[in-house]
Amino acid sequence: MKFNTKAIHGGQHHEPAYGAVMPPIYQTSTYAQTTPGGHKGYEYSRTHNPTRKALEDCFASIESGKFGLAFGSGLAAIDAVLKLLKPGDEVVSTNDLYGGTYRLFKRIFEPFGIQFHFVGMQNIDAIEAQINKNTKLIWVETPTNPMLNIIDLKAVSKLAKANGLLLAVDNTFATPYLQRPLELGADIVMHSATKYLGGHSDVVMGALIVNDEKLAEKLYFIQNASGAICGPMDSFLVLRGIKTLHIRMQRHCENAAAVAKFLSAHPKIQKVYWPGLENHPNHDIAKVQMKDFGGMLSFVTKGNNYAEAIKIVERLKIFTLAESLGGVESLAGHPASMTHASIPKEEREKSGVVDSLIRLSVGIEDIDDLLADLKQAIG
Repeated sequence: MKFNTKAIHGGQHHEPAYGAVMPPIYQTSTYAQTTPGGHKGYEYSRTHNPTRKALEDCFASIESGKFGLAFGSGLAAIDAVLKLLKPGDEVVSTNDLYGGTYRLFKRIFEPFGIQFHFVGMQNIDAIEAQINKNTKLIWVETPTNPMLNIIDLKAVSKLAKANGLLLAVDNTFATPYLQRPLELGADIVMHSATKYLGGHSDVVMGALIVNDEKLAEKLYFIQNASGAICGPMDSFLVLRGIKTLHIRMQRHCENAAAVAKFLSAHPKIQKVYWPGLENHPNHDIAKVQMKDFGGMLSFVTKGNNYAEAIKIVERLKIFTLAESLGGVESLAGHPASMTHASIPKEEREKSGVVDSLIRLSVGIEDIDDLLADLKQAIG
């Protein structure tokens, strides 16, 4: 079954009682038992829910995995992965990553004795230099948030396997339509399903997908024991969103390509970060690793002017100034004061997140309207 078909049918079955094409919303907390422990596979909805199970099977299908898990948010999914570790363990992480992930690593798990090393992962030698006997996990974003750096997943996977380490990949920006890390050697794939998988800015959710059964069992235990699950209505919404993921991503990519071309030629723009540009670092890897280059891009104005960047995002009319990304509508953000404000300024700027950086989530509106909006906002 090819991807476009998986997005609609993957892991799904018609509801047996009445033949419903869409999985019903099982809005229930508990299930009747005929005798203690005698039930039809479901006993309590924190542990299992049929609507959530349909979504988890869909997650596994579209990521070419065997086991899917749905959580109340992307950070809840990351939290579950970190709970596989113990005090004294170490993690090598992308230095350019979502601010919420950085905050979770540094302010929640580091005080419990887990050490994190943040490196530029475009250089495999930089990753290898941080690995020691205590290293247990490599955490990768690619493309990264917000600099759109591309990391060679096959090379990192080879390094992880040579050292007996888990490799986890945040695939939120790419989506499984563009990139499937399990096929490239990753052990765990994470999504903020709030973003492209849901696709309509109406739900908050996280996902994990794995192939290894023992690893899946550990994560299912953490999911149930910690309880950071999503509800059946949210599960239904993301299932519905995934059915149009492939056609939405095609338009996101087309529009982002046009926006990147426009910004690259604009006299007031100093630099554009989008993997589809031939001068983008690791563009050649992106061409091999990804089906297309995604709907996310970032740019800075000439002179690295903070005040000018703020004026631009405030003047936008079709692009909405808001947190998040991946919805059908175009969004603009100022990472230094919004999504990445939790990262200290000195650390942000080391990875290129300067105060004049603007991040765009390019939606699926008419491209002429998007370009006109950017033109009037930049001036």
